Amino acid sequence: MKKWYAVIGDPIEQSKSPIMHDKWFVENEIDATYIPLHVRSCNLGDTVENLRNLGCSGWNVTIPHKSAIIPYLDALEPSATIMNAVNTVRVKEDGTLIGANTDGEGFVNALTEVFNDIEFKAKKILVIGAGGAARGIVYALRNAGNESITVANRTKHKAQRLVETVDNATAISLHEAQSNLTKYEVIIQTTDVGMMHGQAGMPIELDQLVAGTIVCDIIYNPLETEFLKEAKRKGALTMSGVDMFVHQGALSFFKWTSISPNTVTMKKTIRSLLGG
Repeated sequence: MKKWYAVIGDPIEQSKSPIMHDKWFVENEIDATYIPLHVRSCNLGDTVENLRNLGCSGWNVTIPHKSAIIPYLDALEPSATIMNAVNTVRVKEDGTLIGANTDGEGFVNALTEVFNDIEFKAKKILVIGAGGAARGIVYALRNAGNESITVANRTKHKAQRLVETVDNATAISLHEAQSNLTKYEVIIQTTDVGMMHGQAGMPIELDQLVAGTIVCDIIYNPLETEFLKEAKRKGALTMSGVDMFVHQGALSFFKWTSISPNTVTMKKTIRSLLGG
């Protein structure tokens, strides 16, 4: 029987996940399809039960349901518990729904693939933002062995809450980060500032950015945010959100199929769709 998978969100028409996963199904000769479902918050609980009852083999979760879906699931993997957010649901043979989050590990895998000749464990890393994505990335970096992580946020107390359970992590304000950019070798932008459907502009100014710094943005639409464009003008090495998007999707695909798909060719496909 043909299997089917889905992505749920509100809005959902902007998602490139259906194109990505359907291409991977074809490449790996899997008889399955992947569909986008527009789900409003008031219908989330009913949708989860319908997906279970109608035999969906697994699905992705995007905004605004990543945290709201948790009460409707049967169990969480540690990644989802840490982030208090789910982006992947896998369905066991008995119908049990397991929530996971592949964002943090996906980011680290992307960083390793793009900069495969760089050792990151000793790098001084600045993470901008203190939301769910930032939390997952911080924990994934720490688990990968990095020992120097600073989290900067508009409201410093939120950054402080994030780093309380992370060894050797520090919380600062955005102003402090902006004034001390020369200290950091890797800068990771995790807020929605610069997103096509979010806020325009830059989370911090990059006047003090040192050439050769690695600068990443987890936003993939637009393909290159104003933040990344300015970093590139300053001589930074940059990584767009496409890399993380593809790698978090690859981890979801693996959870559903036990197959690791081709991420290199998929990044080219997604970039071409976004005009890159």
